[in-house]
Amino acid sequence: MHLTEFNALSRTHAAEAVRPALDIPRWLEAVVDARPYWHRDALLGAARTAAQPFTDEEIERALSHHPRIGERPAGNGAEAALSRAEQAAVDPTDRNVQERLREGNRAYEERFGRVFLIRAAGRTPEEILEQLTARLANDPATERAVVAEQLREIALLRLEGLVTP
Repeated sequence: MHLTEFNALSRTHAAEAVRPALDIPRWLEAVVDARPYWHRDALLGAARTAAQPFTDEEIERALSHHPRIGERPAGNGAEAALSRAEQAAVDPTDRNVQERLREGNRAYEERFGRVFLIRAAGRTPEEILEQLTARLANDPATERAVVAEQLREIALLRLEGLVTP
């Protein structure tokens, strides 16, 4: 959708239009309520700083829409399509990578009690695996901050695709 269309939507419809970027109501409200945006950079800037910091509950809500790295999301919704595109570099037929991701995901979930999240777009499977391994050494507070930043990075990339200049 064009930025001028986004600006013209009702508050409810505007929130629904950008919800696939990041399903955190406080973030959605901040982004939508800052309209009108005169250029996309203003939208992205607002999205970058909206609703800081995320609460634990907000992070958990947002993570519920993200599949494990290496697993293809089911469904035909916008979020599932975005996740499939973002993980396109992870070849589902590469058994070595898939096994390493399964093991890493399992270790991460045991350590932190949540799905491993990373901005996969633009990263190779090896880069994702390196980050997964490195982040297993984080303490919970550090990892929470990393997850929040990854959610923001994903949201910005998704917004760039959802709202055109």
